[in-house]
Amino acid sequence: MSKTDNFISGEQKAWLMLAAMDPELTAKNAGAVYDSASACFLIKSLGAIVGIAPSKKEFICFDDRGRLLTERFGYFFRLSSLIYMTTAKDINLTGRLINPAGMKGGEIYFRGSHVLPLDKIALKYESDKAAFLSRGIELGGSETSYGNAGIVLHPLPRVPVYINLWLKDEEFPARCDIMFDSTCEIQLPLDIIWSVAMMSVLAML
Repeated sequence: MSKTDNFISGEQKAWLMLAAMDPELTAKNAGAVYDSASACFLIKSLGAIVGIAPSKKEFICFDDRGRLLTERFGYFFRLSSLIYMTTAKDINLTGRLINPAGMKGGEIYFRGSHVLPLDKIALKYESDKAAFLSRGIELGGSETSYGNAGIVLHPLPRVPVYINLWLKDEEFPARCDIMFDSTCEIQLPLDIIWSVAMMSVLAML
């Protein structure tokens, strides 16, 4: 079975799980909204609102930003959002930030062939703090105090992603890192955390 087949079967399983769950409780846990008239969850991701309709097994886009998620970033967004809807918990963030590579087993997903292209963010914005922050805000994010420039994005309502940029100077090249609130390990399995991280990094590019 190919990697794509595995991905598709995982998505179909997630649709079935989501359809069997209590929609109001599921929406509360996920920080989403459930529209009973259309039997559709409304979830906010990277500044876009996307509908998730379990009975039809389809995503509903309301604008170009939604289509960016479901089409261009669909490989990452579709399964990640479905798994999130089935696993999310209504808990407070701890405010304790962790590097994903430091998570248990995280070296598998954040090194080698699965390495995140953070170097491309560093290169793109190496001397342009304003452009970095502008792009993050365009994606529904907000500025943080981390690095020379920091942005917190919300690819999923209860899974904030912190992307931090250190600008190039006379001694050092620009560099970029990514952090999650420690609750991400409660909200999502590690492979989905990787997908969420990759989607966030690619959106900044």
